[in-house]
Amino acid sequence: MAEATEITVDGRSVRVSNPSKVYFAEKGVTKLDVVRYFLSVGDGILGALRDRPTTLERWPGGVFEGAKLATRADQRGDAFYQKRAPKGAPEYVQTARITFPSGRPADEVCPTELAVVAWAANLGTLTFHPWPVRRPEVDHPDQLRVDLDPQPGTDFADAVVVANELRALLDELGMTGYPKTSGGRGLHVYVPIEPRWTFVEARRALIALGRELARRMPDQVTVDWWKEERGERIFVDFNQAARDRTIACAYSIRPTPRALVSAPLTWDELGDVHPEDFDVHTMPARFERVGDLHAGVATEAFSLEPLLALVSRDERDGLGDLPYPPEYPKMKGEPKRVQPSRARQED
Repeated sequence: MAEATEITVDGRSVRVSNPSKVYFAEKGVTKLDVVRYFLSVGDGILGALRDRPTTLERWPGGVFEGAKLATRADQRGDAFYQKRAPKGAPEYVQTARITFPSGRPADEVCPTELAVVAWAANLGTLTFHPWPVRRPEVDHPDQLRVDLDPQPGTDFADAVVVANELRALLDELGMTGYPKTSGGRGLHVYVPIEPRWTFVEARRALIALGRELARRMPDQVTVDWWKEERGERIFVDFNQAARDRTIACAYSIRPTPRALVSAPLTWDELGDVHPEDFDVHTMPARFERVGDLHAGVATEAFSLEPLLALVSRDERDGLGDLPYPPEYPKMKGEPKRVQPSRARQED
């Protein structure tokens, strides 16, 4: 029989199979270490996931050299996204029904207690991808997630410069943003919003926010969807607000050799830290010291109206929608999904 251990999480017994299996060889991190890490940041990870339909990014074989994540284009891989709740889940693992852009429904894991996180970690989940909605309002986002994505020739330091300008812009709009590392080279800023608007409206609001940033920092920010047009700038990935697009939540572990994690930050420390500062070994002590810096994301809620006013301004200036990802159905008012160089050749 395979080695296993039982841990108790808030009164629930959670089985951890193969606890000594190495998940990150460079750091000597085992599966049980992963489970214990999530428990050490319990209030934070649960705050990021509670009542949110969540896709599980599962690495059951751990993270090793050459390991690949399966994609839509290539289903072969050592890791995969679990969008539907697995069969045989414990009775305390609740679900929420969501609808994909295709119109197909699915019942996704919807964490309500920390034992669910431990159970998912036992399945090899390193990164949690919650939707920006909470049940029962699963069609109305309550978060605007600003993904500041460094393009080739730029790095985390460039994203920090843009994030500080974003902070000033949000302040002008009467909104508050909560920054965190992506766990890679980029930065995420979460803006909690009232769940009164649709995914389409939230996405248009994010486009308007990105366009305003690009107006203020034209040499440093872009909202150009096509990579050939972005240049050495920070891309505001507006399609992260499209239905079914998710971002690794705060405290998630990223599949990097050093087991880096997505770390909530204060605005004041933004220029003094680096993504490499935060991993499964350093985050527990930091969490004990500073607590959950993203707690306000779950308790505040701002109106989207100031950003929708920017949408109206853009429309008056002849600026409409931008392309959706290729797997999405054609959307009303969307421009052609043809990269500019190819469009010029066709003309």
